[in-house]
Amino acid sequence: MARFRTWAGIALTGALCVSLTACSSTGGKRAEDARKAAAQGRAAVSTPRWTFAMITHSGDGDTFWDIVQEGAEEAARKDNIDFLYSHDDEAQQQAQLVDAAVDKKVDAIIVTLAKPDAMKAAVARAEKAGIPVITVNSGSAQSKAFGALTHVGQDETVAGEAVGEELNKRGRKKALCVMHEQGNVGHEQRCDGIGKTFRGSLQRVYVNGTNMPDVQSGIEAKLQSDPSVDAVVTLGAPYADTAVKAREDAGSKAEIDTFDLNAKVAVGLKDGTLGFAVDQQPFLQGYEAVDLLWLYKYNNDTLGGGRPVLTGPQIVTSDQADALQAYTRRGTR
Repeated sequence: MARFRTWAGIALTGALCVSLTACSSTGGKRAEDARKAAAQGRAAVSTPRWTFAMITHSGDGDTFWDIVQEGAEEAARKDNIDFLYSHDDEAQQQAQLVDAAVDKKVDAIIVTLAKPDAMKAAVARAEKAGIPVITVNSGSAQSKAFGALTHVGQDETVAGEAVGEELNKRGRKKALCVMHEQGNVGHEQRCDGIGKTFRGSLQRVYVNGTNMPDVQSGIEAKLQSDPSVDAVVTLGAPYADTAVKAREDAGSKAEIDTFDLNAKVAVGLKDGTLGFAVDQQPFLQGYEAVDLLWLYKYNNDTLGGGRPVLTGPQIVTSDQADALQAYTRRGTR
């Protein structure tokens, strides 16, 4: 069986009994009915029809966030939640979307803090309105200070440190860290983490992530100007394939590694086009964020003990590619 090398513990929500009677010897039928209902896409609980809003910093066409959204929607179906999703990669617009959710008087909010300074006032307004907030994916360092119940995601610095260690194991000496979204604190933390553990030389490359030709030309130019670069680390799965093309056009032999997974990354790991990937389990991030808010609304439960609920990182190599392909094709990894 393929084995993942886990760099941070993954805190998962324990299965909550559908009701007190469902946990008893006489409640087996109700529990079974609930499981069947969930499998059929119907609510598995009889709690009120709450409305949860998720507002992320995703740009258009970012498949990573499709997976986060899929996980959230799956949990929403199970938990009888009316789920609203919106996004904007401009921080001020994202903050306005949070304000709109507050004005709509939703029952809970899930939000990313890629650019926390711009989001602070909006999150504070939600809390003043009595709306519980969970942060997801980015902003773990600011989440508690902003008053969120908890944060669901990976520690970006720890994830970067894991990448640095993996590069060392592979004997790499000179690496590029491709920054596709300037101002994103999580991306900066990833590169900082790599620099903490990587014994070689690390250089940041800033590109416009909304313009793939720009991404390709930026990486290609660096590889052409410095043939000693032997590793390129992209910070998102969609950019890994572009980095591969840049390597080919530059005539470089640098290994391409990436944060996050998608179907193309799984194929690249299998055929050796890519060296390794870092999986932070985006489906789980969306699912757990909704589920934890439902637990809080239903039973005043919180998870994490004041610390983030970690969903990664996991270093994924060719050994795990076959096992992952089925899930990436399904859109849940």
